[in-house]
Amino acid sequence: MDCVSRTKKTLRAQLRQERELTFTLQSWLHIVQAREIQSTPIVASYISYGFEPQTEDINSTLIREGKVLLLPRTLPDRDIEWVAWDGRAESLKRNGKVLEPIGEAFTDLASIGAVIVPSLNIDREGNRMGQGGGSYDRALARLGAWKVGLVGAEELTGEHLPVESHDQKVDAAATPELLLRFSRDAPGHL
Repeated sequence: MDCVSRTKKTLRAQLRQERELTFTLQSWLHIVQAREIQSTPIVASYISYGFEPQTEDINSTLIREGKVLLLPRTLPDRDIEWVAWDGRAESLKRNGKVLEPIGEAFTDLASIGAVIVPSLNIDREGNRMGQGGGSYDRALARLGAWKVGLVGAEELTGEHLPVESHDQKVDAAATPELLLRFSRDAPGHL
């Protein structure tokens, strides 16, 4: 394990502990009104668990609005494939701590217009700290979609997060109160 990997591992443990200590149930539903989500018929999301930002109201709203909602399913190699979900609990199965959709893999990745990404921390350049498995980084690298990471207000940082070559940036960060888009034209500036 190199220096950056060790730094990320230590930081990740700290961020998880801080999240657990400060966690309160809140809603990120306002992101459904983002132009990038409103303008696409296909949105990828996830089912939150534990101390993650809650997605139940987001997912149910997207389905009610007629969007095709895709959820991740983890493959044996820890990569992710996307599966359409209709909102029914019986079309989910448990994989460890996570609920995953049952069904055929969605293969038209170019048609996904937006993806809602679980995140532990996001810096001012859109660098995201995930859970550490690299699953989302591999999946996001294959998507041209608008990517928004969900975090608590205290999980947006002005300090640069450690980054490895495989890490994928998000285009925006959402807290329960705001949606912050990152400019790709001026690195380091919002």
